[in-house]
Amino acid sequence: MRDIETTNELSPLYKRIYTLVELIPPAQVATYGQIAEMVTCSPRVVGYAMAAVPEHLNLPWHRVINSQGKVSVRSDGAPSTDQRQLLQDEGVAFDKRGRVNFDEAAWHGPEWDWLQANDYNVAPPAGYKRSQRA
Repeated sequence: MRDIETTNELSPLYKRIYTLVELIPPAQVATYGQIAEMVTCSPRVVGYAMAAVPEHLNLPWHRVINSQGKVSVRSDGAPSTDQRQLLQDEGVAFDKRGRVNFDEAAWHGPEWDWLQANDYNVAPPAGYKRSQRA
C-alpha cells in the first residue's frame, strides 16, 4: 500500500480504488461495481482505473471483472486473454461461457470496520445478505 500512497501521478480517487484492489486475495475476484460501491464512484471509473494501473505498482488488476463474471472486453472488442490466464493461474475456474462462479471465487471485501476506519462506503449494496460476510 505504501507505493500507492506515495505515487504522485495518481489521483486521490485512483489511489482509493487501487488500495481496495490490492486487498483482493489470489484466486478471488471482485466486480467493477463492487469496488465502485465502496469507493462511491461509477463502475466505469473503476474500469478506467484498472486500465491505467502503473506497472510499478504490481497491482492485481486482473482480479476485477464484470458483474456477469466475465473478463470485460478491451477497446479492440476482445476480452483480455492475459487477464483470464492470470486468473486461471491462481486457480479461478471459468465455465464454457467464460464466466467465473461467484459462489466459489467472490471476494466479499474488507470488513466493515476497515472500510469505516479508512473512510470508504460502509452501506451494504442493494440485495446484500449479511450471511455473505460471515
